[in-house]
Amino acid sequence: MKLNPVFLVHHSGNETVIVPTDSAVFSGIIRGNKTLGEIADLLQTDRTKSEIVETLLSRYDAPRETIEKDVDNIVEQLRSVGAIL
Repeated sequence: MKLNPVFLVHHSGNETVIVPTDSAVFSGIIRGNKTLGEIADLLQTDRTKSEIVETLLSRYDAPRETIEKDVDNIVEQLRSVGAIL
């Protein structure tokens, strides 16, 4: 999976904002925390869920189940607005 290139990612402190360009069907704004930003950054290139989870596990001291749940929730949100190819 990969972030749809018609969505732009912006980081400001601990907040991440993902906005669609004119060619996107979705016309809202997605706001989230640093975790959303990290996952969105990883999705700039084609990645599997497993690759994303493993990368986040190497960066954070958090249980695998927590990271997997966060990845699932964020991917589902992004997928629901067409932000993931």
